[in-house]
Amino acid sequence: MTTDTPRDVWLPIPPDEIDGLPEGPDYLFWDGGEAGDQEFPGDPANCVLYVVPYMKRQPVKVRPLREMSRLQVVQTLTAGVDDVTARLSDLVPGVRLCNARGVHEASTAELALTLTLASLRGVPQFVRAQEQGRWRSEFHPALADKNVLVVGYGAIGEAIEDRLVPFEVARVARVARSERTTARGPVHPFTELPALLPEADVVILSTPLNETTRGLVDAEFLARMKDGALLVNVARGAVVDTKALLAEVETGRLTAALDVTDPEPLPPGHPLWQAPGVLISPHVGGPTSAFLPRAKRLLVDQLGRFVNREPLRNVILTTGATDEA
Repeated sequence: MTTDTPRDVWLPIPPDEIDGLPEGPDYLFWDGGEAGDQEFPGDPANCVLYVVPYMKRQPVKVRPLREMSRLQVVQTLTAGVDDVTARLSDLVPGVRLCNARGVHEASTAELALTLTLASLRGVPQFVRAQEQGRWRSEFHPALADKNVLVVGYGAIGEAIEDRLVPFEVARVARVARSERTTARGPVHPFTELPALLPEADVVILSTPLNETTRGLVDAEFLARMKDGALLVNVARGAVVDTKALLAEVETGRLTAALDVTDPEPLPPGHPLWQAPGVLISPHVGGPTSAFLPRAKRLLVDQLGRFVNREPLRNVILTTGATDEA
């Protein structure tokens, strides 16, 4: 970077808390503030690389984009980039959008396994019984010997399978947008879901949200799941048709464990809160003690590449490109 060009980098983590940031850029701290109305740390027109605040509402994340007229890179700290892709029209051409691959795999896969085990083994019922001072011993399903279907087999899907293997599952089937072969076996395309769903005891969703996957889990998808199957969603709420899911869980035919919902946050009084057989966690797949050190490592590496004009990691798209989704 030369001194006569803009060089502001906006970070949602105070720069003095990140060891190893490369010299050259002017690092400015901006995380949107508690209410999402924090003043900008500088002129957005001088920002060349914007790291999107983590765990903030979508309007906060995209608020400065329209004014960032010289922006070159948007780096999210989430695996999903749907909050930004919904506002691509606010970005100037040539902006590279990068996700946080490598940051959330461990914690999200850990939660997927936690929700699966808790739902199968009846942990929510045990907690309620404990609150009432009742000893409630019951027979519950085990994860062992179950057929598991992972829908969305990217880095997080692979990490989920890593954690399933020691639990002696009978089989893991993998589904992604594109068919391919891995060391563990085939990855099936979405078109084969109708044949795979009836065999699955547990269906775990870890797919990105895009136009292909929005509403993927609809009434037809759910109807193909076997009686008594468990649906686990650590992807995005809008991957699932909430009305269709409610129709199934309210009959008791299916159960569900949801880290994400549609709408989100789930408002008070929404029928999902009280639906039988539904376990809800408040979108906590990523925010654990594993997040900050991995996020800092990603930023140091990515900014080093940016300053040295090396290829960036995790580029999802470039605005204005002819193959832009």
